[in-house]
Amino acid sequence: MRNDNLKSYLNLHLIVFIWGFTAILGALITIDANNLVWYRMLIAMIFLGAFIAYKKQSFQVPVKELFKLIFVGLLIALHWIFFFKAIHVSNVSITLSIFSLGAFFASLLEPLFYGRKVLWYEVLFGLVIIAGLGLILQVEIKYLTGVYYALAAIILGVLFTLMNGKLISDHEPSVITFYEFGAGVFFISIYFLFQGKFTADFFTMSLNNWVLLMVLSSICTAYAFTASVKVMQRLTPYTVMLTTNLEPVYGIVLAYFILGGKEKMSVEFYIGAVIIIITVILNGVFKHYQKKKESL
Repeated sequence: MRNDNLKSYLNLHLIVFIWGFTAILGALITIDANNLVWYRMLIAMIFLGAFIAYKKQSFQVPVKELFKLIFVGLLIALHWIFFFKAIHVSNVSITLSIFSLGAFFASLLEPLFYGRKVLWYEVLFGLVIIAGLGLILQVEIKYLTGVYYALAAIILGVLFTLMNGKLISDHEPSVITFYEFGAGVFFISIYFLFQGKFTADFFTMSLNNWVLLMVLSSICTAYAFTASVKVMQRLTPYTVMLTTNLEPVYGIVLAYFILGGKEKMSVEFYIGAVIIIITVILNGVFKHYQKKKESL
């Protein structure tokens, strides 16, 4: 049992590392963010469909639930579009430093979804995070547009994560994600049709872009998602949450060494990023002990 838990913990770190690498791939793929998300969701949906068929799972979901999945799929598509736009107009380090706010935003929105009170330390940590974000913006003001895109992306990400939290309890996660990705492809396709984007040039890409897209869609999306669900069956949500907060750390370090130049930020940026990440982790620790105290 202990060996299984250790294996799951190491697998979780691998998954978080892969998620951190997603931003690097977004910077390396040279096509427009909208096109990138369309390809990512389409290819990942095909991989997930094959996985569901291999596992002999049912594709059926109630019609009422299907409409919810379609709406969540739209949120996911917009989330990824803003995410990759943020990377393209700023860089990986700026985008991921803002993305580290995800767990904190989730704790603020949870009261609206689950009807609980806002806790005092959430307000305190919120002020500390604003100070860290202010430090970043003070020295990296040229990336302000990227910060706006990243903030929009993370808010959308928190919304669809909270909605998925309710949907996953009743359905297979892989089936839910299959339909959500399909809905995302559908909405972006409608937009592309009105824009007249489906031309020969749209489907013409360099071999390098095709290879990176396949890696992004298969390993960083379809595989990472299904593997994370399996890991969560063995590890506590607390362990998963704390480890997931390392994603920006892995991504920023990888960007520094792989992309170089554009990713080398000021000392103040790294101080601000560290303040944000540590505060988010402390928020998780406080929540864990608060729940333990309530259960006694």
